[in-house]
Amino acid sequence: MARKYIDCRDYPGDHKCTVALAADTEEELLKAVVHHGTAVHGYDDTPEFREKIRKGMKEGSSPA
Repeated sequence: MARKYIDCRDYPGDHKCTVALAADTEEELLKAVVHHGTAVHGYDDTPEFREKIRKGMKEGSSPA
């Protein structure tokens, strides 16, 4: 099983966020990214937002 991650630096926006989140499962990562996205960036938890997150997941670990 490959680890999955999402790095906020790959999605520049109004916030200069340098957070990278990783997990062993897509579901665990999805939960963490939805929480971060809604709490920190103000995104709405919608099916479209969740699909965008799933499509943005990469295998491995975030580069330093």
